[in-house]
Amino acid sequence: MEYSHRYHAYPTQAVAERLEYHIDVHRQAYNYTRYEYQNVDADNIGSAYKHHYRLPGWKDKFPVFSEVNSKALQRTVTQFYQNLSNLKKKKQNGHKVGKLKWKSPAEYQSLTYSQSGFELKNTSGRHATVELSKVGDIQIRYHREIPDHADIKEVTIKKETTGEWFVSFGLETDDANLPEKPDVESLNTNNSVGIDLGILNYIHTSDGKSVDWLDLDDEYNRLRREQRKLSRKGNGSNNYEKQRREVAKVKRQIRRKVLDYQHKLSTWLVTEYDAVFVEDLNVQSMLQGDGNARNKHDAAWRQFITLLEYKGDLYGCHVVQVEARRTTKECAQCGVETAKPIWVREHSCPSCEFECDRDANASLNVLQSGFQELGLGWPESTPVETALPTDTTQVSAKRVIEAGSLGA
Repeated sequence: MEYSHRYHAYPTQAVAERLEYHIDVHRQAYNYTRYEYQNVDADNIGSAYKHHYRLPGWKDKFPVFSEVNSKALQRTVTQFYQNLSNLKKKKQNGHKVGKLKWKSPAEYQSLTYSQSGFELKNTSGRHATVELSKVGDIQIRYHREIPDHADIKEVTIKKETTGEWFVSFGLETDDANLPEKPDVESLNTNNSVGIDLGILNYIHTSDGKSVDWLDLDDEYNRLRREQRKLSRKGNGSNNYEKQRREVAKVKRQIRRKVLDYQHKLSTWLVTEYDAVFVEDLNVQSMLQGDGNARNKHDAAWRQFITLLEYKGDLYGCHVVQVEARRTTKECAQCGVETAKPIWVREHSCPSCEFECDRDANASLNVLQSGFQELGLGWPESTPVETALPTDTTQVSAKRVIEAGSLGA
């Protein structure tokens, strides 16, 4: 299993200057890889592996490439081909794509050491040191330990738009060291949960819990104020750059608040239940639709689902995505479809007269679909009626943030 840990970094001024220089050299390497891919005979390159054989020639022709770590340089070339592969996949899926563009200094702000050229040391307290080849030592805030059974495969150092530095460790853990997931045959409605994702309530669970979404009004009011100030500054001036960083800090605060909320919520779910079933949402098409696009973007559903999936492996929980179509329209009790406009918040079945909150009905449909996805069907010993919540427990977003979990 592969995952990552991210830490705040505090390089000295001298080390920060070397980092910026190395990043710019890697930017030039990325752009030169793009140039050769477009202008050199494809038989001589065509893949990252073949392109690596051209690097010694680069260093003879451009001595600046000898000043950076060789493994990191290979990783930069590999990154170009990974980006190219991602474009090809999107094109195969029917998306309209262009070509990889030349990277400007503002667009390229990170470098990655792969396999070697780095060392993590002095990890006894809340601070640690990362040694990067040809750069030097960088202090990091070591707020969580890297597990003993995890191997560090790569290290990425990045400068954010706010001017802050962060270090990310790409970790790999043998599946044998991960907690064993419960046997599928043991799953039932008592230890499993279906989740309906929303905006007014961020999630609604099949066992009758609903969790409010974050109130980001204050943050967005501040963002609008800072953006108005930025619009009055002369583009390229010192005051413009200073105000641009203020805007970036507000955006960073919003992103961090959302991510922190999702981390705590997803951790609670995978530790509370043996199986979590969630809708497989096509977020990209939803954002392109009319209405409420900003709230949908803030909800960051795809990010939340990704957190659920990798934490499911870390904590030994089944996380299964199910098809989202018809989960809102179908009655959880009899299966009859009833069209409901978005403003109708109650489900009332004209066939069996079952009534409940529309999100509760959708979460129950997700739960049933999850059992079917695992080949279990709906447990005969627990009919739908006994799984229907009689009332809803409302949990505020503030409680999730302050307590760190719903159970605290």
